Order: sequence, then C-alpha cells, then structure tokens
Amino acid sequence: MNAAEILRGRRTCSTAVQKAAETKSAGPPSTNGKLMDECKKDGFIALGCLMLLLAFAGAALPLMPTTIFLILALWFFARSSPRLEAWLLGHPRFGPTLRAWREQGAVPFRAKMLACHGMCIGYTIFVVTLTPGVWLDMSVALFMIGSAIYVVTRPEPVQGAPSKESTKPSSHR
Repeated sequence: MNAAEILRGRRTCSTAVQKAAETKSAGPPSTNGKLMDECKKDGFIALGCLMLLLAFAGAALPLMPTTIFLILALWFFARSSPRLEAWLLGHPRFGPTLRAWREQGAVPFRAKMLACHGMCIGYTIFVVTLTPGVWLDMSVALFMIGSAIYVVTRPEPVQGAPSKESTKPSSHR
C-alpha cells in the first residue's frame, strides 16, 4: 500500500483492525505481525506527512524551523514509503540539503547562517514580547546557544565525497 492509496481511502490500518475485530479470532501469528507492520507503516506515513506540513509552515514562519522537520519526514518516509522518500530527496528545493545531511551529515553554510539568524530573531521576539523571568530567559538562551553550536559545528557538504554508507565496512564477505 502506498501513500496515494491511503489518501484515497483504500485499505488503511483502521480498516485492517476493523476486519480483524470482526473475525473475533486472533488469527495466526503471521497475520497479527503483518497487521502490526501495516499499522506501523501507516503511522509512519502519517507522521511523515505531519512533519512535512510542519516543515512547510516553518518555511513561512520565522519562529519555526524547517530543516529538522524535513529530516524527520525523510526518516519516517524511509521506513514506510520509498516513493515519498524518493520524492523528498529529489525535490528541487529541499533535496540537495537532505541528501547532504543523509550522505555526509553535512549542513550547507547558507543553511547554518539562516538557522543561526532565525534563532537570534526568534529569541529576540521571545524576550521582547513575553518578557520572561530570568530563569526562563537563561534556559531558552542556553538552549538556543547549544542548538547554534551544534548546527555550526556540522561539516559543510563536499562535492563528490563518499557517502556514510560507502565508508562503512561491508558486512558481506
């Protein structure tokens, strides 16, 4: 089952659960395992779509991140829908950044700067509009600084560099 079938309302996890309940028998273990796998796959597709919606909202709103939601959407799609995963990796706007992250654990310089600027703007808006107490202000500042340090210390993508998968020792003999 793919995402298009789910969106059109064809056999989904809930209908599979309903059918299992109607039979009033647990069925053989292989059926139960398959049902659980199907429900897990449907759940991952739904979570991937939610992450994608949050990423698109983050692209429009200055206080919400975009990239982390795209990375999470990619993670969920990789475990549930190869078609949606391929679409996201091949996307003209988001694909190159996601491929760099997946293959090299790298973040482009421009993305680093945008992330840090976004955190500064978000923190400024937080402090000015909410006038938080000292402890909340310091906690948020430390979280933002830690996040910025993490983002800035990621390597930048290298063209033609081997991916993580190709540098791992092969388990095949």
